[in-house]
Amino acid sequence: MPRRYRPMAYLGAIIGLRFSEVAGLRLGRLDFSERSISVLETITRDAQGSPVFGPPKSTASRRTVALPATLVELLAEHVREQHLDVGDPDALVFTAPNGGPIRYANWRNRVWVPTCEAAGLQGIGFHSLRRASATALVHARVDLKTAQTRLGHSDPRLTLSIYAQAVAEADRSAADVLGAHFLPQLPTTADWIAHESRTRDDD
Repeated sequence: MPRRYRPMAYLGAIIGLRFSEVAGLRLGRLDFSERSISVLETITRDAQGSPVFGPPKSTASRRTVALPATLVELLAEHVREQHLDVGDPDALVFTAPNGGPIRYANWRNRVWVPTCEAAGLQGIGFHSLRRASATALVHARVDLKTAQTRLGHSDPRLTLSIYAQAVAEADRSAADVLGAHFLPQLPTTADWIAHESRTRDDD
């Protein structure tokens, strides 16, 4: 992915932001000292396909969540490289080549699709990053309320039923944990033969 758009993918995967939330992110919503990001605005399209700024899709979508230190550094580097005016809190963090708001259809065709094809990931959408984020939260055993808040879901059932995909490794780990609990040492065939032999000798 082109360097200027790379942090967008990490915001989708690590924070679980929707594309509209990433595209509408303004510099003043990033708090580097507190390592947090506030989601207060999105970009959608009007009937003519032009970008329209507006509030997030629900009250729960208006949120402030923590950022990992590595992502803070990546975003700070992006601000420096793109020569963003840190004195302008309304400046968009990510822009189209002409400096205006990003239009999803154009960005998808110009940036996302070629990147996915180069990575051998044809057919996935930006929203797949959000689903991956939810799945990773569940896999890491983050509590449901925290996961719901970070993803901006109004209903916790969305976090579980729609986004939290089953993780094969987690399922296998669960099986091993229960197996170790209930069958800490499974008798082998040799054990049974030895047991039967001792029983006959005792008789």
